[in-house]
Amino acid sequence: MSSDSLSPIPITDSHCHLASHKFSHSELEQIILNAKGAGIHRMVTLATSLDDAPSNIAICETFPQVFCAIGIHPCDVHASPDDYLNQLREFARHPKCVAIGETGLDYFHPAPEGWTKENYHKRQRDFLRQHFKLAKELGKNVVIHTRDKSGYQSLHDSLDIYQEFSSEVRAVFHCFLGPWENAHRIIELGGYISFTGIATFKSAKDCIAAASQAPAGRMMVETDSPYLAPTPYRGKRNEPAFTQFIAQKIADARGETLQSFSEHTEKSVNTFFNFSSNIEKDLC
Repeated sequence: MSSDSLSPIPITDSHCHLASHKFSHSELEQIILNAKGAGIHRMVTLATSLDDAPSNIAICETFPQVFCAIGIHPCDVHASPDDYLNQLREFARHPKCVAIGETGLDYFHPAPEGWTKENYHKRQRDFLRQHFKLAKELGKNVVIHTRDKSGYQSLHDSLDIYQEFSSEVRAVFHCFLGPWENAHRIIELGGYISFTGIATFKSAKDCIAAASQAPAGRMMVETDSPYLAPTPYRGKRNEPAFTQFIAQKIADARGETLQSFSEHTEKSVNTFFNFSSNIEKDLC
């Protein structure tokens, strides 16, 4: 099936990091305009620590089409105070905070100085469970990061924790790489999978295979910008405007038009982040 032209079709970048130091404050307006011109009508920017939560909230307050999720990234758990939940709860009550995260388990990076691998990973698991409890309390869903040096242990451990809460909270596993067997277990629990620019790489066969098999209504697209720029911008700084290249690649792999693909991924986004139809109409 031939690709649609990259015309503006409303799509949400469901995971980006607009408060990153790689985006200067002075250029954010242009980045948002670039996204709008590419048909990206809405963005969810992710806070990964207590320190960058205020910056993400400020961006949301400045730009109507930007919302946020707030959490502690697994690589930041060692730097977070034991009573971090008190601050996180207050940030997460902001009306434009639409999810809890980015949280999760990262077994790829080594334990920081002064920590054993076992203690570091246990703290990550404790934080993930606490994030789920907070999400349940506030009526929000959870954005999960997993990464391993090899294998899928962090994903399997995350799923075990998710299963404890899956009747009341939904989770999206962001930057999903495959294979389909892992996606199937996530979806069975009521979860979602989200795909980045990696889906456009020639080497990402498991990733595109999972995206091809995922049922409509249980998947999203994201840039994870400023990281993981899709082909044809691989190796350059990523930005939300590039979401459409990811969407087009997956739509082609699924034998769908970009219009059809965007319709069901937008339904996923609206359901997961609890966007009202009024908000969607205002931003289109």
